[in-house]
Amino acid sequence: MRILLVEDEKKVAEFIAKGLREERYAVDVSNNAETALINVAAYEYDLIITDIMMPGMNGFEFIRGLRGRGIDVPILVLTAKDRLDDKVLGLDSGADDYLTKPFAFAELMARIRALHRRPASVLEKLEIADVAMEPAAHTVTKSGKNVDLTPKEYALLEFLLRNKGRVVTRTSIIEHVWDMRFDSDTNLVDVFISHLRKKIETNPEERLIHSVRGVGYILKDSS
Repeated sequence: MRILLVEDEKKVAEFIAKGLREERYAVDVSNNAETALINVAAYEYDLIITDIMMPGMNGFEFIRGLRGRGIDVPILVLTAKDRLDDKVLGLDSGADDYLTKPFAFAELMARIRALHRRPASVLEKLEIADVAMEPAAHTVTKSGKNVDLTPKEYALLEFLLRNKGRVVTRTSIIEHVWDMRFDSDTNLVDVFISHLRKKIETNPEERLIHSVRGVGYILKDSS
């Protein structure tokens, strides 16, 4: 899951981004709405978290701009503006949820999980062969036994499962599993693919993650 965080207060942005990355999310940070709109045009996000009080375009205008362009990604407002009319304005502008500062990080995570569960496809267990992932619980099993994955391995497997049967490029993997600061010239994607294979392809004759030379990878059950 890739999240865009729009927050002009550096320390707040760093705190939230650090916590989200520890929870296995890829996070891009914009310190103003104008830059955020550029990011949304360039990348595909699963969730946007935005402040309201920002220099230049405020959060309400940012949200209306996204909805006016037909962008229906879930939006969570995270702001110190706690008046009822501000909450109503935020929701009426097109936000899906509204959380006021100061907040407990556990509540932020609960709201993110709730937003992530809304599409029917997210409610379904993601499966291939004997490997199953339950995104809501953040668990992975193989033949019914838990598989211990690092945060990036989990995010990589989730992206492959959501694109099961389709070839995904290394660039698309980088964009959804790592953030914009990732150096695309490294072989880190291939290294993580190798680590993931060792954990979900325990049978020497089993192959779920297939390499597509010069392009990327495809997840499919070849049995």
